[in-house]
Amino acid sequence: MKFKKGILFWLCISLFFTIHPVFAFSPSASTYDELKIFTEVLDIVQHSYVETPKSKDLIYGAIKGMLNALDPHSSFLTPDEFKELQIETKGEFGGVGIEITIKDGWLTVVSPIEDTPAYKAGIKAGDKIVKINGKPTKDMNLTEAVKLIRGPKGTKVTLTIWRDEFTEPKDFEITRGIISIKSVKAKTLEPGYGYVRLTSFQENTTSELQKALLKLEKENSPLKGIILDLRNNPGGLLDQAVKVADEFLDKGLIVYTKGRLKGQQMRFNAHKNKHPHPYPMVVLVNEGTASAAEIVAGALQDHHRAFLIGQTTFGKGSVQTIIPLEDGSALRLTTALYYTPSGRCIQATGIEPDLNLANVKIDGEKIMHHAIREKDLARHLEIMKKKKEEKDSKKELKDLSIELGLQILKKWKVLTQLQY
Repeated sequence: MKFKKGILFWLCISLFFTIHPVFAFSPSASTYDELKIFTEVLDIVQHSYVETPKSKDLIYGAIKGMLNALDPHSSFLTPDEFKELQIETKGEFGGVGIEITIKDGWLTVVSPIEDTPAYKAGIKAGDKIVKINGKPTKDMNLTEAVKLIRGPKGTKVTLTIWRDEFTEPKDFEITRGIISIKSVKAKTLEPGYGYVRLTSFQENTTSELQKALLKLEKENSPLKGIILDLRNNPGGLLDQAVKVADEFLDKGLIVYTKGRLKGQQMRFNAHKNKHPHPYPMVVLVNEGTASAAEIVAGALQDHHRAFLIGQTTFGKGSVQTIIPLEDGSALRLTTALYYTPSGRCIQATGIEPDLNLANVKIDGEKIMHHAIREKDLARHLEIMKKKKEEKDSKKELKDLSIELGLQILKKWKVLTQLQY
């Protein structure tokens, strides 16, 4: 299970999956009966359509339609898309650097990735992309949108954006670049206290984190506490999320999964670290903290290893399995749900921080958030019964969150006695 219609795309893709061999199964008799309708329609289209269609296009289109009938995170990947997916997990790919989803039929920005062309151009979370190079995007699927937005480094793409504060759509001309995502950023906030930001979970995230922690620990002797910033982290590779949580836990369950098949029942446990990190931790989360990032936050919270502050997280509690097919294409199929150590399934509900800043006020004015969460996506999985359901001061809120985290670390002994 290695974290972009309603699925989060990184332009390229933010994912949470495992690659699995082709499943063997035996269709029921009723399935074969129903397939007769499909073959009948296929035959009619091939013989009666105004132009001669390509069989491959028809089959691929039918498969995509079938996957679109499921939850928003299940999809069909063409061979080219599957290759791109494998490249993107390594942390470098072509694009403009935004995460997008589809909401109410419109391409919508979940978040611009820091230090990318889109970020520097002023694209913001919640922006609706109404045109790409002049082509309307209403009801456009994500695959088509990705193809239009991607391109060689140095070329330009024009995104026509509608934002609530605009009186009319506005064009943003963005020069494409190679998007190299450094998943770990760290610094010393003040003597004895460190800050680590994880932007995603890629193949090298754990090794980067270990180096960052070692550097902080050498710079600060002793290191009295750290802030782990998971805000707007869309997720990534499950094995990296598990290893990151394991870095701060010496024992106990990190996460477990439940699916229909025996192979989808998995448990991941922490191990005693050769180089422990015993200092207090504060974890920053918000509505953009999703998938694998929620696994880390949930594990650290359940084990009382960290104090969480921010806003309720995205709520993507499902696991996608990538199943390669013979022609180089693949299925991304939701096959399981994951659960935090205490047994919480956070699908469509998210993780509630210990200190929720959703109603915080700055200069007497409430900070409003309009981020898209899992529960806002069409066809999202509902688990059991229904559960409880920006201003431009985003930078100020970020500073406030770090400052609060720093104060909590400084008062850790007193606060943890009260909390636990």
